[in-house]
Parts: sequence; structure tokens; C-alpha cells
Amino acid sequence: MTGQPGRRGPAGPGPAARSFGPENPVPHNRAPQDAAPDDLAPQDQAPQAQAQQAPAQQPSSVRRLCAIVLIMETVVIWLSIPVALAVNHASPSRIGVAGVVLAIAAVVLAALARRRPRWTIIGGSVLQALVIAAGTIVPVMYFLGAIFAALWVIGIGLGRRLDALP
Repeated sequence: MTGQPGRRGPAGPGPAARSFGPENPVPHNRAPQDAAPDDLAPQDQAPQAQAQQAPAQQPSSVRRLCAIVLIMETVVIWLSIPVALAVNHASPSRIGVAGVVLAIAAVVLAALARRRPRWTIIGGSVLQALVIAAGTIVPVMYFLGAIFAALWVIGIGLGRRLDALP
């Protein structure tokens, strides 16, 4: 230690002495092109702000919320397969095929949300009906399917509201 506050040895100021602001917009260990948008001075933010507004790079809220609901639903579908096998209302092969097809459909629709939001909304709505219909094999799926259908509708509605904000 050199005796000066905030200074450690010949390497320079320690982490506590570094400050980010108008006089020092970029951390010492990063070049300006590697800086996060919050680290840049206001005059350096204009090109990055235009890049962030590009619609292809930033998915809408509807797309994000739909994908989140579908991924959560995939987990529930996978976990319902062993329950359906234990209840044994149908043959194990039919239960396995139906569960795997529903789970894969949910994952594919979640992946499509980025490029084909209309297909995702239509396909996801059909998937919600199929998950509710799975209640004929596993009765608790009536309840879980209804919860996910409600989350689906809420996600679409809230996503549209968020996208409409300025």
C-alpha cells in the first residue's frame, strides 16, 4: 500500500477508486467498442440506440411472453407423462407418443415465436386446447391446461399492451 486512499501499489487505483461517469465513461479494462450502453457517454450512445431499435434484433413482448408460457408448459407436459402411465387409462405407447408430440410441438412453437409470431399464436392456441383435452387421460391436466390457457391469453394481452407503449 502506498498510503494514499484508493491507491494500491504501482498498478493504479483499486476497484473502489474507479468511477464511471462523464469524465471516465468506459471501464479501464474495456475498449470503447466493448463497453456496455450504460457505460458510454451520451454522444457515444446514438449509433447503439439506433441498432437497438431494429425490430429484427429485439423481439416484441408478445413473442417473449408466448415463448415463456410455451417453455413452462413443456415442462408440465413432460412431467405429466409418468403420471399418465401410472393412471393407466390408455396404452403406454399412445401416452408416450401423445406426450412427446405435445412437448415437441410446444418447443417448436416457442422457437417459432421469434420468426413467425402469427403461427405461434395460432399453434399455441391449438396446443392449449390439446393440453386441456389431455385431461381425459390425466384429470389434473384439465386444471393445469386451464391455468396455462389463462396464462396464454394474459401473455398475449399484456404483450400487446406493452408493445403499444411509446
